[in-house]
Amino acid sequence: MPDTPRKSYADLFRTPEFSPLFLSTSANIAAQTVSGLALGTLVFRATDSPLLSALSMFGPALAQVLGATLFLSGADRLPPRAALTGLSLAFAAATAALALPGLPVWAMLAIVLAEGLIASLGGGVRWGLLNEILTKDGYLAGRSLFNMMSGVMQITGYAAGGVLVTLLSPRLCLLLAAGLYGAAAGLALLLTRRPPRAAGRPSVTATWRANALLWSARPRRHVYLALWLPNGLAVGCESLYVSYDPRAAGTLFACAALGLLAGDVTVGRLLPARLRPRLGVPLLVLLAAPYLALFLRPPLPLTAVLVALASVGFGASLVQQERLVTLTPDELTGHALGLHSAGMLTAQGLAATLAGTVAQFTSPATAMTAMAVASLAVTLTLTVASRRDAGDGGLLPRRVPEAA
Repeated sequence: MPDTPRKSYADLFRTPEFSPLFLSTSANIAAQTVSGLALGTLVFRATDSPLLSALSMFGPALAQVLGATLFLSGADRLPPRAALTGLSLAFAAATAALALPGLPVWAMLAIVLAEGLIASLGGGVRWGLLNEILTKDGYLAGRSLFNMMSGVMQITGYAAGGVLVTLLSPRLCLLLAAGLYGAAAGLALLLTRRPPRAAGRPSVTATWRANALLWSARPRRHVYLALWLPNGLAVGCESLYVSYDPRAAGTLFACAALGLLAGDVTVGRLLPARLRPRLGVPLLVLLAAPYLALFLRPPLPLTAVLVALASVGFGASLVQQERLVTLTPDELTGHALGLHSAGMLTAQGLAATLAGTVAQFTSPATAMTAMAVASLAVTLTLTVASRRDAGDGGLLPRRVPEAA
């Protein structure tokens, strides 16, 4: 397959509406980063529990499955500008509530689960709008740039958040995050008012119908499983950074974000289109393999290198998302990308819960090793199944029948 011309990053910023969407998303990610580290630290100090600390940081993802089941049809049936503005304002209010003095841990967990529920629409609205702004030929470059921005925001957010949590307090960091969410809402208002991409009201029935349609095709099932499971299990390792090394957690999160940034630049800009599908499986292996060494408790510099190397493997998701977009009708693009986002976050939340539970009864290092082994096993299983069905040796076949 010949390589096709790709949009440069400069071209993206010359595209109308790209900049306000990019800046609003940047503020959202910065807020999530700072608030997650602050809340995880606050809960761990109060409970000394790896499980509760992991749940406080990644628990909101567990609510994504409920949102994907009930509300995801709104991703294509709500005006994008109003939806993104409303979501950011809701997060600002919830994050400010988390900073209330004396708030019990159970109430914090209830709030973050509610945040996950209202966030279930966010991925579908945001990435559906991105695909609408750039069209399918520019989506990969745009999503690559968003992922790079996410890496930069996480590096900055975790580094700054680690310092602020130490020098100030977790609650002050939560208030800072609430302010960042408010800024994201203001930036979203700069978007052009657009009509919904699909007709009809959001409803549970419409959500179920679209989910069933998307899941009915074997090629999309393979892509969804490859997007959700190895990724989620690897994030289970990340959820234990605070309990693995409380004083260096911010450093480890920042190194992971640096690796994610490197992977996205490599896949999104440096690899020729003809090579990308062939690297899906190697990148998924890289996502988990370095965590096997953490069972030996290496010194911090080596741990940081291993964490960064593993996160390069997250670049596999760009390959898989590109395939998903090509397999999806235009009127369901937002829903399909929202289902990817919700399923991925749900898998991450479940893996964080499982990792925290294992760490509670063994140790964080043991739990990280178990999650890495599980991720590698899932990748192997998906690869074998994909080869058997498609016969071309990869998780993302180029030509497959659209039948279930």
